[in-house]
Amino acid sequence: MNYFSSDFKLGILGGGQLGKMMLYETRKFDIHTKVLDPSKEAPCKISCNEFQQGDLMDYDTVYNFGKKVDVLTIEIENINLDALEQLEEEGIKVYPPSQTLRTIQNKATQKLFYVDHDIPTAAFSRFAHTSEIEDSISNGGMEFPFVWKCTKFGYDGQGVKVVRSLKDLDGLPNVECIAEKMIPFKNELAVIVVRNPSGQVVTYPVVEMEFHPEANQVEYVICPARIDEKVAEKANKIALKVSEKMKHIGVLAVEMFQTKDDQILVNEVAPRPHNSGHYSIEASYTNQFEQHIRAILDLPLGNTASKVAGIMVNLVGAEGHTGNVVYDNIEEILKMEGVTPHIYGKKQTRPFRKMGHVTIVNNDIAKARKIAEQVKETIKVISE
Repeated sequence: MNYFSSDFKLGILGGGQLGKMMLYETRKFDIHTKVLDPSKEAPCKISCNEFQQGDLMDYDTVYNFGKKVDVLTIEIENINLDALEQLEEEGIKVYPPSQTLRTIQNKATQKLFYVDHDIPTAAFSRFAHTSEIEDSISNGGMEFPFVWKCTKFGYDGQGVKVVRSLKDLDGLPNVECIAEKMIPFKNELAVIVVRNPSGQVVTYPVVEMEFHPEANQVEYVICPARIDEKVAEKANKIALKVSEKMKHIGVLAVEMFQTKDDQILVNEVAPRPHNSGHYSIEASYTNQFEQHIRAILDLPLGNTASKVAGIMVNLVGAEGHTGNVVYDNIEEILKMEGVTPHIYGKKQTRPFRKMGHVTIVNNDIAKARKIAEQVKETIKVISE
């Protein structure tokens, strides 16, 4: 099929920053794109060929949108899967497939999938409602500390809470959830696996993630991860197994814990380009967004090697600031070596909202890490 400068139409469900960065690549290849998003202010709006405002969870909206494209992909998991299944039955190519998304969309289903396929993951219990957890604790079925996660619609640290006492359960929504044994880990790692329908598979180097202690959000992504080669090999092998068993097509980010004794446990996955791969825009031969487009169109996959060490710093809204966004001291970070800011195009900031990221590249990972810290201390996302 001729995708380039042709009548071919690629549909993207979701119009946020991931879609916007995907559109850099479709514009490079002159692929016609249509985007569906609930917000008329969606970052994708300025970059796609056709933009439609609509509810991603509404069956008719998603179905009718999908009927007008040749291949349909996503940049967010919370979408109407019944509509995707119907589109697949009618011959529209949907990548990642709806079956993969069914497994991933609900965190309990995702965890059960790991257990069923002998993929190492933290022990967990599943609850129909948060209120049932207290009984389980009093009957000796659960022990503190554990991690509470709502099974649906959580993202960027939302819908996740560390529970150390009964008091920590106060105020949590009474929804279907899982309670996961808290793992004393020494590293959080991620591997991006890419697969196309012809079965070609590639992986990116293992990255390590440093988290913000309060916001439960990634602060730094470091590539390559500063870990032993044997640990990296193990992480890579497990990520490949997850992708294979899930029959995933496109980019799949597999987030993992490296335990104190160097075991690798899968935390969760994202079936789309992911925060842990943003460094690749500046640091890799083929960035994750181009790779996702190549994969879903069944084109040959690109080289995943890094040209240079890369660190990514998230730009999130500063605490105490809500309103029209200002990127304070952005000129200062532009003076620094190997620094590239990416601004997502969200006009309104609020505390901890993801507003952009900055990539730092350097031949020396230690030097890149130092500059990353300077960037973090210098630029501030505030309101007018």
